[in-house]
Amino acid sequence: MKGIITVLGKDHVGIIGTVCIYLSRNEINILDISQTIVGDYLNMMMIVDLSTVKKEFTVIVDELADLGNEIGVVIKMQHEDIFNSMHRV
Repeated sequence: MKGIITVLGKDHVGIIGTVCIYLSRNEINILDISQTIVGDYLNMMMIVDLSTVKKEFTVIVDELADLGNEIGVVIKMQHEDIFNSMHRV
């Protein structure tokens, strides 16, 4: 199972590191990552492998949202199938 994580907010030191540490501690492998800085704002998208995660999907979603609040950005995660369905042309 794959997930799509988005991170959006005012850029500052430590955002990517903090998110990556969380993912590593939860055995979530980053398959692909893209980031863009526009002005002072970071927009990052990750495709992650959730096949070895021991926590429920909704727990990871909530913990990432909480982490985002702690570091001043918005972090969202969607299941890959839902993301693909929402962005189908």
